[in-house]
Amino acid sequence: MGFEEEWGALRAEAVARQESDMRLNQLPAEPSGPAAPGGPGDFGSTPAEKKAAANTIENELEPNTKKATDWADEASNAAVKGFDGWQTAAGLKKVQETWDKQVKVLMGRLASEKSALRGASGLFAQNDLGLRGQFAPLTKSNIDGI
Repeated sequence: MGFEEEWGALRAEAVARQESDMRLNQLPAEPSGPAAPGGPGDFGSTPAEKKAAANTIENELEPNTKKATDWADEASNAAVKGFDGWQTAAGLKKVQETWDKQVKVLMGRLASEKSALRGASGLFAQNDLGLRGQFAPLTKSNIDGI
């Protein structure tokens, strides 16, 4: 078999594969992610779900993280005192400082997520009203009477 024949056979095989795999204007039977453009206009969560998630952060995650941090700090401080004068105490102190920095970042992230959840619904509503305001002059033009 020469090059041209082999190349032609490979192209025909590729075309056949492409035709059998092509699907147009269809969504999967079980959507695994957000809908494609032109799909349903629903958001992935409701304002009530966002509020519940923010409340979970405020009432469970933040206080429990604070309790765990306090417990770890107490245990670390006791260990540092117990190893006073040893190199281990200095190492534990460094670990505790790193832990405290990481907890501070985590608490900031939780507060940020809580704030974003609480503000998201309002932002969507403001955006919709703003867009409506931009289109309002178009509906009151003189062309409507023609």
